[in-house]
Amino acid sequence: MAENIKYQINGQLADNTVTVDNKEDMILVPVSIGSANEARIIAEMKAEDSGLREETIKHVFELEKRVIKRLLMSGYNVNTGLYYASVSFRGLIENSQWNPAKNSIVVNFNVGADLRQAIKNTTVGIIGEKGAAMFVTGVQDAATRAQDASATAGRAFTLTGGKLKIAGTDPSVGITLTDSSGAETKITEDLYVVNDPSRLTFIIPAGLADGTYELKVTTQFSGSGSKLLKTPHSAAKTIYIGKAPEGGGGSSGGEEENPLG
Repeated sequence: MAENIKYQINGQLADNTVTVDNKEDMILVPVSIGSANEARIIAEMKAEDSGLREETIKHVFELEKRVIKRLLMSGYNVNTGLYYASVSFRGLIENSQWNPAKNSIVVNFNVGADLRQAIKNTTVGIIGEKGAAMFVTGVQDAATRAQDASATAGRAFTLTGGKLKIAGTDPSVGITLTDSSGAETKITEDLYVVNDPSRLTFIIPAGLADGTYELKVTTQFSGSGSKLLKTPHSAAKTIYIGKAPEGGGGSSGGEEENPLG
């Protein structure tokens, strides 16, 4: 049965350094939104099926790793669907003896059928040039795990992307929600949950009524150590507290060079 899950990965345009004389020759660089370690993978697995205990998932996760290592190091080729792995040797064998100082074991990985299908089901978004001020690759409501720009008052809401960290002393810096009547609510710092360059999570104030809001993020974060931008950069996105309207998902606006997606 063909997989019907859709994925999206974003990229930024960068100059092709191979063709230095052609300034219009661009390549696309994937945008990394962070690293998923073992704990993150287990957390995502638990979110997929909340009926499973975390201890059970960890046990199965460790068991799979242990079995795959044993099979590979016993001479089996392993096909998980995501990847096909096999073992080979490096180095010349002298006097018919294995010498760890000169010989080594190498594990080779190739893309499996499941991952090839996922690649086919992935769309690529181009979100400006590399080094642009800020961008968002996704949103999620913690209460419902919806990614359609709907949010729940009193619960966490997450933006993922690049250069999102709230930093700077300019009065405009921060996160605001503006309703359809123009009433603005600024998210206080005590409601920030995660404030990282690639992930911004905050609590939607519990008192906000259901409806359409403009979410605006403003920061002086430059992505270069402690150096701050002289002029704050802002971007805005429409979100919906409560259920998103049919065909919704949020319109974007804000910074012309790189609006929130």
